[in-house]
Amino acid sequence: MTTHPPSGHPLPSWLHRLRDAAAAVRPEQLSRFLPPEEGGRDSAVLMLFAGDDHVDPTTLEGADVLLIERSHGMRSHAGQVAFPGGGVDPDDAGPVEAALREAREETGLEPSGVEVVGTLPALFLPVSDYVVTPVLAWWREPSPVTVVDTAEVASVHRVPLPELLDPANRFQSRHPSGFVGASFEVAGLLVWGFTAGLLDRLLRLAGWERPWDATRMQDLPAEVLDRIDREMGRR
Repeated sequence: MTTHPPSGHPLPSWLHRLRDAAAAVRPEQLSRFLPPEEGGRDSAVLMLFAGDDHVDPTTLEGADVLLIERSHGMRSHAGQVAFPGGGVDPDDAGPVEAALREAREETGLEPSGVEVVGTLPALFLPVSDYVVTPVLAWWREPSPVTVVDTAEVASVHRVPLPELLDPANRFQSRHPSGFVGASFEVAGLLVWGFTAGLLDRLLRLAGWERPWDATRMQDLPAEVLDRIDREMGRR
């Protein structure tokens, strides 16, 4: 992980394990899809965790992560639950600035309340040709968040970490192509694909994961498959 200069605001102790795990992580520990030597559009996502020093370091009660549900009419990854983020624009200084800008545009987030911890290794999304840099951050001063543009975002959620860690909310999603990946069902949302994979690996590396039944398998819902088919048909 590429670290960000400290701001003078100490990171809550419960986040130290995630920070330390991220600092040592290798890209192949996060995904089997690594960026190509050439090509791919640079993008960034904001992995924003909230919670003060009163968060229980064992149960993570009182901590949450910011997720969005992408608009169902988007050309790529329509309707998927994701971290706020998007493409790195020419005016952006880099992935950190891009992730914060996109989060503000999508959710109304106030970036001044966000402490960036660092950036994780870039990963690849072959289906949309994105090279994605995850930006790890702590929400020091949470601000109100909501849908800013319905053309891009369907809903905004602060998902409690205990819900993500609850074994009852975890399973594997199966695509007819044979793809199988870790998934979560939280806050009435199906979290699968890139976002679920990244959460799954970071929760494990931080030592927060609770034993869950990885043989529990569910087919992706028909509406999800329909959206994927429509996107592939436009390419």
